[in-house]
Parts: sequence; structure tokens; C-alpha cells
Amino acid sequence: MKISLADAEARLTELFASAGASPANAASVAWALVMAEADGLKGHGLSRVPTYLAMLKAGKIDGKAVPIARQPKPGVLAIDAAHGFAYPAIDLAVIELPAIARAQGVVAAPIRRSNHCGAAGLHVERLAEQGLVALLFANTPAAIAPWGGAKPVFGTNPIAFAAPLAGREPLVIDMALSKVARGPIVAAKQKGEAIPEGWALDAAGKPTTDASAALAGTMVPLGDAKGATLALMVEVLAAALVGTHFAFQASSFLDDKGGPPDTGQLILAIDPHAMGGNWFDERMRLLAHAIEDQDGTRLPGMRRLALRAKARAEGIEVADDL
Repeated sequence: MKISLADAEARLTELFASAGASPANAASVAWALVMAEADGLKGHGLSRVPTYLAMLKAGKIDGKAVPIARQPKPGVLAIDAAHGFAYPAIDLAVIELPAIARAQGVVAAPIRRSNHCGAAGLHVERLAEQGLVALLFANTPAAIAPWGGAKPVFGTNPIAFAAPLAGREPLVIDMALSKVARGPIVAAKQKGEAIPEGWALDAAGKPTTDASAALAGTMVPLGDAKGATLALMVEVLAAALVGTHFAFQASSFLDDKGGPPDTGQLILAIDPHAMGGNWFDERMRLLAHAIEDQDGTRLPGMRRLALRAKARAEGIEVADDL
């Protein structure tokens, strides 16, 4: 069936509230899942609903948690997600960071005792819409082995980046550090579908097209050894700095087993006009033109924006079983 984005958001808000989340938290989760689905990022969209509900029921997520922010230094907004959903804590960052960034030039928001943050690009996009350049680093449960190893130590550890483009939608880059995000493999498992070879290895370190075997094994890092090294970097930024679990200590985002994952995120927000001049908008315009002036090229995120516009006009498809 097809339903409008507003209808989907309202239904999910009601569903999560009835399952034990506070109304505000339910609304935050619903918005994030529906927007990810609208953007074609289905691994972070409605496919997450059954798992989130199971985690909520088991107490692995505290649906009534209230994130708390403190400012230990002028350029740091430290947020405790309190073992709740990541989204309300990130919402708090999106609300508070712009004013601090404009006052300080640069601000960092470490988010601890957090959980799955979904489509990371959505969060930095909201900061770019307020005129900021933003980066988000997130560590996730273990999925990638150190290069040459077979035991997962790092998560798929997404990095998201957004920058304003004057008169246009922001530039948004969102990528996991595995060749593909884990979400599409989760979705394939739910549908009983195979995955392409080259995405993942089974528990014995051999290539597999079986989604269940892939989830029990390790993900192939983006760019091989370089991707594994970047995943290590994110562990430092989003776990060691933040004071939260490393990937190899975190419980799964994919089931209701164990305690809270206790993962982290680090958001950096920069006021581009605090860098000593007002050249940023023109420089970004020139850069975008240099890319788009070539046949066959486009800025990252254009497909996502097209899918979002279509979803707003036509609604989104919801599988019968969901």
C-alpha cells in the first residue's frame, strides 16, 4: 500500500507511543524513519520498525529517556542520550549547536549512551540548512575486521557531511565505511533475498551472498585497508573521545538481546563566516559549477532529493507484512 509521508509519520508516532516511548521521543523516531524511507535509504527506514519495537519492549532502549546537554567548555556541547533513542539527543544538538557555532566559530557535540542514529545525512543536513558546515561521526556495533584480520573490531561507522549551497539545497554526503551499509543487508534478510557478492564475508572470512551469513560474519570495508583505517579513526572520534562503548563492546542494533548498545556520535558544526571573511558562498558556488559543468556528473545527494520530492508527491510504499 502507499501512504503519505504525513500519514506514515502520524502512524509511527502513535505506534511508538503505544509501545512505551514518550510522545516527544515517538515523534522524533517517526520523523527520522519516514524521512530515511522517503530518501530511498530503506535500510534506515521502515525496515527498522520491528527491531526498534523489540528493543523498546526489552528495555534495550529507554523510550522515556530525556537527553541532557551541558557545556563543559565554550565550544563543547556534551549530550547524554541516557540509553534512549539517538534521535532526540541529535534533535537537541540540532537545536542548540547553531547559536554556539556562531558565537565560537566551531563547536563539538559528543553524544554518549546513544543508539542507532539512522540516516546520518539527515542530521547534518538540518545544520547546513541553518548555514553551518557540519560533520557527524558515529560508531556502531562491530562489523568490520582490522585489515588482514577475521574478527570484527570496528563498526560500519558512518561519516556524514553537509555544507550550505546558497540558493539551493545543501550539499550532503553520507557514507558507511563498509562497501555498503549494514541496513540493506538487514532488509535483504527480512525479505529472504540474496546480497551481491563483495559486500560481506561469512564467519569463516569467505565471501557470501547469504544475508544471514553476512550478518554473522564481517563487512568488507570501503576501499579495503583504507576503509578499515577510517573506521578506526571513527572509533577514536565517536567512542574514545565521547566516553562510550567501542564497537567490539556494543550490543547489536539488530535484536533485543543484551543491554543498551551504549554507542556514540560526535557532531562538529562550523560557522563558515567565522573563518575570517565572507568568501564561503562564492567558493562553494564555483566548486559546484566545476562539478556539474561536466556531462554525466552530479553533486552527491541529487538522487536522494529526487526520491524525496517523489515521496512527498506520491507517498511511500509500505510492504503488506509491515
